[in-house]
Amino acid sequence: MEDKIRVLIVDDSAVIRSLVSRMLDRNSKIEVAGTALNGRYALNKIDSVRPDVIVLDIEMPEMNGIEFLQECNKLNIKVPTLILSAVAQKGAKYTLQAMELGASAFIVKPNQDGSNLESMETSIVETVLALGTPNSYGVNNGEGHHVHHDYTAANVPPEAASSPAVSGFNRHAAFNPEKYIPQNTADAHGGHYPVQIVVIGISTGGPMALRQILPAFPENFPVPIVIVQHMPAGFTAEFANSLDKICPLEVKEAATGDLVKPGRILIAPGHAHVRLVRRQLAVAVDLVESELVNGHMPSASVLFQSAAEVYGKNALACIMTGMGRDGADTIGDIMRAGGVTIAQDQYSSVVFGMPRIAIENGNIRIVKPLDKIVPTIIDIVNANGSAD
Repeated sequence: MEDKIRVLIVDDSAVIRSLVSRMLDRNSKIEVAGTALNGRYALNKIDSVRPDVIVLDIEMPEMNGIEFLQECNKLNIKVPTLILSAVAQKGAKYTLQAMELGASAFIVKPNQDGSNLESMETSIVETVLALGTPNSYGVNNGEGHHVHHDYTAANVPPEAASSPAVSGFNRHAAFNPEKYIPQNTADAHGGHYPVQIVVIGISTGGPMALRQILPAFPENFPVPIVIVQHMPAGFTAEFANSLDKICPLEVKEAATGDLVKPGRILIAPGHAHVRLVRRQLAVAVDLVESELVNGHMPSASVLFQSAAEVYGKNALACIMTGMGRDGADTIGDIMRAGGVTIAQDQYSSVVFGMPRIAIENGNIRIVKPLDKIVPTIIDIVNANGSAD
């Protein structure tokens, strides 16, 4: 019989602990193995509870969520952590700080009127399933088997040990992308066309991954970058500001009319899809507030599709860590137009969902670990030239 995913819930509110416990207990693959009312109690329980996922509040007495994550880092305790976040501006700031400390994902706490309870339950269950099933598609795929985490040190294949995004839990069921990528393109660094745009789609585990790779782009990088990171409205502006402080390039939350130009990284806002549109003299951003696409707004699929339409063979797209399949289909539009497509590899992905499906669909030319993605992009731009 397959082991259940063991969850430790850490929140000072008895109401929230009870609510989240009921949500998780309704899924047969999840077991609430313990609860704690602050970070200190949680640290004392980890050895006995042996959680596979921690659901963590931030504002708590005695030891809050930030202090708990800092202590876990000191003790080399590496368990995938899902943050329960408040919507307010202060909540966004603390949530992003938690992501910088290693939290894998976050969801927004219930509204006072309870109007988002159903969506919260869906999000928390799907995310716990994703984080608790290493290297899986993330949600209801029936693949992979559950393993318990190493609480003292990462136990990963030697070839993956140097990757900065490995979360510290056991990896298994190695995926061979060569099965899906034609050998004549598996190692190719692009086609024969100048790169004029880099577009990135990323989800679960993305904030930490982007903080690691974006500072590696040089100040004179000659190509604009547009990113969809799945994140609720109210968080993306703070996220863009935090990236701007550590990146040589300008980073800002995208707004309608923003020019897509070298020297700038645009982050899709949490309330709208980003489409690229060609104006008379330049390419600009058009924000579209409409229905969810693949369960998301913003959606990587929308960004990739518009990049294929506007840039075609001159686009380079990268699909990275995240659960689900957003972007996995339309990234193929860029490849079929003659552009370059890159996927993050299995071992450096917190959740190997979006990239895996893109690879299996035959939409990826290159597969790289997290720490090789930016050097690969730079090599391709330098080899093939860029926009003037």
